Amino acid sequence: MLRYLTAGESHGQALVAIVEGMPAGLPLEAEYINRQLARRQQGYGRGTRMKIEKDQVKIMGGVRRGYTLGSPIALLIVNRDYPNWLEIMDPAPGIVPEEAVVTRPRPGHADLSGVLKYGRRDVRDTLERASARETAARVAAGAVARRFLEEMGIEIFSHVLAIGEVRAQPPSDYALIRERVEDSPLRCADPEAEKEMMAFIDRMKEAGESVGGVFEVVVTGVPVGLGSHVHWDRRLDGRLAGAVMSIPAIKGVEIGLGFAAASMPGSRVHDEIFYDNERGFYRLTNNAGGIEGGISNGQPVVVRGAMKPIPTLYRPLHSVDIRDGKPQMASVERSDTCAVPAAAVVAEAVVAFEIAAAFLEKFGGDSMAEVGRNYRSYLETLREEWPEKK
Repeated sequence: MLRYLTAGESHGQALVAIVEGMPAGLPLEAEYINRQLARRQQGYGRGTRMKIEKDQVKIMGGVRRGYTLGSPIALLIVNRDYPNWLEIMDPAPGIVPEEAVVTRPRPGHADLSGVLKYGRRDVRDTLERASARETAARVAAGAVARRFLEEMGIEIFSHVLAIGEVRAQPPSDYALIRERVEDSPLRCADPEAEKEMMAFIDRMKEAGESVGGVFEVVVTGVPVGLGSHVHWDRRLDGRLAGAVMSIPAIKGVEIGLGFAAASMPGSRVHDEIFYDNERGFYRLTNNAGGIEGGISNGQPVVVRGAMKPIPTLYRPLHSVDIRDGKPQMASVERSDTCAVPAAAVVAEAVVAFEIAAAFLEKFGGDSMAEVGRNYRSYLETLREEWPEKK
């Protein structure tokens, strides 16, 4: 079983991720993970925190001389801003200064629900862990999975489809999208729409607002057969939807046509099946987003996420003080105006992890060599035995 855990607070000493179940023999270097962490910190509309932190991972275990060992992989990302928060975030016993105690929860955040659930009197005890800063650890863990998938010929990319009401019209060519987005401040493959998006973000920032949007993650090279229809928690689409929905501020997930399929006749929704000796079974459309019946069907996996505006507003909304219930304006934490491009990179990471986990469940093995043999044997079987030879 491939799994991971993260720990750490937004302004604590560090973020930690532990990845368990990765086979031995995977080439892995810190610099590879650092490149993914840097991508998460980019994007037009980000706040001042991104100018402070330059995320760098330290591999603390599970890797020796550039190769995984099969043991748990321990990853550490130090928070550079921690010395400025030592008095507030020190884990040692002590009293937090009264002026640093947060008692005005922000609408749309975990602030109030968290303090009520865990019985805390300082909202910071919730907001520090609920912060999207935690996703840096997920990107690090996802980078390990991504590196594994690359060895199997599976690649992942993302792009932004909408910011607010401004929608992009990206090209249909995946190679062209990938080429454009890595140099784009909004990970948008439509240059004209991107200009409108940036102007919209500027207007919203000036007004003290935050904005959301929609991103798409595409996984190419996925073989047929990942996931299963036989039980609810093995369905690949359900696992991907849960992973993307778990990213802070994500309020909707689509796979393939998604919600649009509900308003279309079946003849326009379902991907017709063809066969020839060179390509094997194939389809001319991918409305299913690469997954049918909870199982990957060999086409690119396409997942979209809808991100709400970030809860912290520099023009705060109405709230109350949890100490006395009296009306107050919500607290203001340092924040972004728009983090949709960053959320897309985080989504790449969580999608990579779920795809890698499903891959290892299907093909198994304690070493990369063993997994590779199992995978090659499966592909050869598909080629030789289907359709049934007379």
